[in-house]
Amino acid sequence: MKRKIFFLLFTLFVFLKTNAQCAMCRAVLESEEGQETAKGINDGIVYLMAIPYILVAGIGFLIYKKFNKPKK
Repeated sequence: MKRKIFFLLFTLFVFLKTNAQCAMCRAVLESEEGQETAKGINDGIVYLMAIPYILVAGIGFLIYKKFNKPKK
């Protein structure tokens, strides 16, 4: 159980620290002073990237719970 929690926390940490810009976005945003827009773009990309994984994990968990009910 500890390994699963550790893996989940590690994966979450990696998602939050990812620079997810494509090459074109990076080239345009690096020319700006302050890099505030680049940080906002990164946060948006990571948010959009995480949502499908969360949905698939939720559906997988529901299927797991449905098929592993205790038999009466």
